[in-house]
Amino acid sequence: MEIWINPACSKCRSALHILDEEGAQYTVRRYLEEPPTAAEIRAVLERLGLEPWDITRTQEAEAKDLGIASWERTDAERGRWIDALAAHPRLIQRPIITAEDGSALVGRSEEAVRDALKRTGDGRTA
Repeated sequence: MEIWINPACSKCRSALHILDEEGAQYTVRRYLEEPPTAAEIRAVLERLGLEPWDITRTQEAEAKDLGIASWERTDAERGRWIDALAAHPRLIQRPIITAEDGSALVGRSEEAVRDALKRTGDGRTA
């Protein structure tokens, strides 16, 4: 399991606390320091079953500077959204957890983090 985090984010810290509390084995990716490529974002979107606008933090200053609120949410514009997330990783909703079953989810709630643990078995180190 991998978790994309911003250490300054309280939701990310909470997710890490739950994973640690449950003895989960996971890898941390500080995505602001190691931004995902457009290809990685496409892959995680596939695992999430979401579109790029679904994981975009539209209230961030960078989003406002880019004028994202006026961008169309269509297949034709999908690449533009993905490129923006790759170029401006602060816009990516967090934390994103990729589970061992091939799925992923945005772990903003305790329930979502626990769901990721279920998708990885018990999440404990063998």
